[in-house]
This record gives sequence, C-alpha cells and structure tokens, in this order.
Amino acid sequence: MGTKEPVKRFQAGQVSCALWENVATVGGKPVTILKATVERRYQDRDGQWKSSQSFSRNEIPLAIFVLQKAFEAMIEKPSDGGAVERSDVI
Repeated sequence: MGTKEPVKRFQAGQVSCALWENVATVGGKPVTILKATVERRYQDRDGQWKSSQSFSRNEIPLAIFVLQKAFEAMIEKPSDGGAVERSDVI
C-alpha cells in the first residue's frame, strides 16, 4: 500500500481501521476496490509509538466496531461507480 493515504479511517481507542483503494482487473478491465487494514497502536517501554495486528480480549470488540464501520462505508459508497466487491460466502 506504500505511502498512499487511506481513503477513510475509523478509530476506537487504540484500535483503528483504514480503507485503501486498490486496482484489480475484473473481466479484463481495471476496477477500483476498497480493502481494509486493522491495527492497534501502543507505546513501548521507551515511549516510542508502535503498531500491532494482535488484539487482547478487551480490544477485540474495538476491532469489530471499526471493521463494521469500514464495511458500512464500503457498501454505502462503492469506490468505482457502483461496482461493489461481492462474495456469496460470508
């Protein structure tokens, strides 16, 4: 995902979810789709900010919350003129 900025970010406590635009080829045509990343920010013993993708029992509801917000944003405003990434398996 490089140095691009996220399209949108959701945060609950130290847990955040970012939405990123990615281009995929569908039916031979480039289509922009949204992808989500989740992270937890914390300070180490030296006071430096770090990121982690592991969550404690109390942080899992926060991860669920920000992922739900990201999902709502994805289905409310598809990024490519109505093309929504779909799956028959949930």
